[in-house]
Amino acid sequence: MLSLWSVFDIAESEREAALLEEQSVAPDFWDDIGAAQQTMRKLSRLHEEIDRWVSVVQQIDEALELVELGDPDMLEELTAEADRLADVVERMSFQALFSGPYDSEDAVLAVHAGAGGTDSQDWAQMLLRMFLRWAETQGHKVEVISETDGDEAGIKSATVSISGHYAYGYLQSERGVHRLVRLSPFDAAHRRHTSFALVEVWPDIQGEIELEIDERDLQIDTFRASGAGGQHVQKNETAIRITHKPTGVVVSCQNERSQAQNKERALHILKARLLDLERQKQEAEMTALKGKHIDAEWGNQIRSYVLHPYQMVKDHRTDYETGNVSAVLDGALDALMEAYLKAKVGS
Repeated sequence: MLSLWSVFDIAESEREAALLEEQSVAPDFWDDIGAAQQTMRKLSRLHEEIDRWVSVVQQIDEALELVELGDPDMLEELTAEADRLADVVERMSFQALFSGPYDSEDAVLAVHAGAGGTDSQDWAQMLLRMFLRWAETQGHKVEVISETDGDEAGIKSATVSISGHYAYGYLQSERGVHRLVRLSPFDAAHRRHTSFALVEVWPDIQGEIELEIDERDLQIDTFRASGAGGQHVQKNETAIRITHKPTGVVVSCQNERSQAQNKERALHILKARLLDLERQKQEAEMTALKGKHIDAEWGNQIRSYVLHPYQMVKDHRTDYETGNVSAVLDGALDALMEAYLKAKVGS
């Protein structure tokens, strides 16, 4: 059992939680509401992580006690339980290896249709559904931030917030261009088409982001919301689009009930995106110094999904592939994600 604690330092986490709890009872703790809320979120996640590991160890101890009883009638049940616990421990051990500063954070994910007209817009919607189904299987909470419908079908773009344990840690593997090959349902001749969609992912950093933005660098437009977003959508020009002129980064938000709320949320996402861009720039510089750099920009697909003339999903970064395309498009992404993340952690 000691090998489990070598992966997750329970004692250190308990010390950190105790320190945060001590801070939370200080008389002036809530003077800075933003900092206090950030501390409480961190404390909550620490307790959640500690409880998860303690619970698993307790389950393993109970299973070992039953094994020691030597009851042959329980062999099948114990074998199934051992397999289940092995899967749980492997997954949790893998999560504990995440070393990025934001790996445990929530995530914001955006999908943009590429060249290819209706086919690519339909593909973008298929990808969005895939990620939403994955989030559902993980028990994560999803919030639609903005969505623009396609001309005939699908979507031109959509941005969603995915909140849950290690949401960004896992979803960072999806950043890049996704390629679909299939017989087009929008082609009267039913010919084979290749479609592209770009997926962007960045951490949804909680609390105040220490990044100053010059108001003169922002172009702020209002518009009437479209797509999903609640019964308040379409009534007024409450949706906000912010363009950061120096970088060209554009952020839209239409899900909140007022223009002020949408602006606040959009500015928060913009800061998170700019912070993530700077982090990616630093990582690229470090990678270049190591002697290798693979551009992950538009046109260099990270993954291909082939529906015709054969069935296959292949990740071009790891060469991991599977023939069960339907399962992947229905949200079964864990194997693809973990293959990439294990390679990233090991590099």
